[in-house]
Amino acid sequence: MPRPSPAALVRSLAQAVLGAFLVAAGTAHVTVLRTEFRAQVPPWVPLDVDLVVVASGVVEVLVGAALLLTLLPGRAARARVGAGLVTAALFVAVFPGNVAQYVEGRDAFGLDTDQARLVRLFFQPVLVAWALWCTGAAGWLLARLRARRT
Repeated sequence: MPRPSPAALVRSLAQAVLGAFLVAAGTAHVTVLRTEFRAQVPPWVPLDVDLVVVASGVVEVLVGAALLLTLLPGRAARARVGAGLVTAALFVAVFPGNVAQYVEGRDAFGLDTDQARLVRLFFQPVLVAWALWCTGAAGWLLARLRARRT
């Protein structure tokens, strides 16, 4: 079995960190930071706020676990790409909550100024890119786009 390249090792490490972060954040949703995460739910969401926080926490744990599990030996690259696409979609899906927190001036997670809430918005695309890059999903998407052009 060939040894992975240094770049592959860095991507795998980045994937592991992202997976662990999501498992921890999802766990915090349903435990110690539940009140803080309630501030993320926009008032226009037509569901119970606590239900949204708990459900999103469960989803984060599952997505984080998928990122970690696809790192195990013998897992197909397709599984990693799938996990990356789902992770990126999750980050896109929660972005409106971050925007709502900024627009409505709601404090949470130490984000108690408009400037802090605004700066945070610029990190969401970084998370999307991180998920796509470390799992190989970015390359898969680019290949699909190129194939469509021909």
